[in-house]
Amino acid sequence: MSLLSQLFHTFIKTIYDVLPILGIIATFQFLVIRKPLPNLKKILIGSGFVILGLTLFLVGLEKALFPLGREMALQLVNHSQDNAIDLQGQWQNYLWVLIFAFCIGFSTTIAEPSLLTIAIKANEVSGGSIGILGLRVAVALGVAFGITLGCYRIIVGEPIQYYILSGYTFVIVQTWFAPKLIVPLAYDSGGVTTSTVTVPLIAALGLGLAETVSGRNPLIDGFGLIAFASLFPIISVISYAQLSEAKIFFSQLNKNRLIKRKLKMQQQFDEP
Repeated sequence: MSLLSQLFHTFIKTIYDVLPILGIIATFQFLVIRKPLPNLKKILIGSGFVILGLTLFLVGLEKALFPLGREMALQLVNHSQDNAIDLQGQWQNYLWVLIFAFCIGFSTTIAEPSLLTIAIKANEVSGGSIGILGLRVAVALGVAFGITLGCYRIIVGEPIQYYILSGYTFVIVQTWFAPKLIVPLAYDSGGVTTSTVTVPLIAALGLGLAETVSGRNPLIDGFGLIAFASLFPIISVISYAQLSEAKIFFSQLNKNRLIKRKLKMQQQFDEP
């Protein structure tokens, strides 16, 4: 199929996908609210841009991001196989795969537009107490660690449920002791990571790794990285908040000690 033909077919499919959304909005607008749409011309032009953008994005996924993720996984696994004698169960021989998984998880999350949006809004609502860069780095580290752990699971062939159940058990315990204001943001941060930039590369990496590692089933082992990418940002953001709270606590404690020491010295100086 030529590129133009694929663009046309994807464009038609995208229109069919977007039409139900537009239909629901129009139904509520005219039957429930019973008012004409404000700025109808701008809405129609914007809808056209959305359809066109989604078309180009979907074709780009098929032509670039999915093949890139699989090709990188294939090359890294082949490199590991060329430099190892016994690969069965030896995750250390796939060290470059794990390093790549960490780096790609971190970089794609930092570039995620939805995460930037959440970070900016959180900074505005909190009056600047939640830093934009700090939140983005915390989420990116969580995704990077999660994807790395997920790739490790694929390599060693262990069941995914043990990791996910253990992770969410840890989240429940961590939530109990976390600052209450950060908990909803942490849970939302786990969701925004599975968006336009991150998901295609993660999915392609998992499938490519499962296809190339001996003894792995792509259907069973290839999926699941996105679950790791959603889980560990919750842990990392809550940990970031807890560390920040602990830093403030110890800073205040140290400040109180200095004040007490100064008062004590002043009392000793004032004594005859």
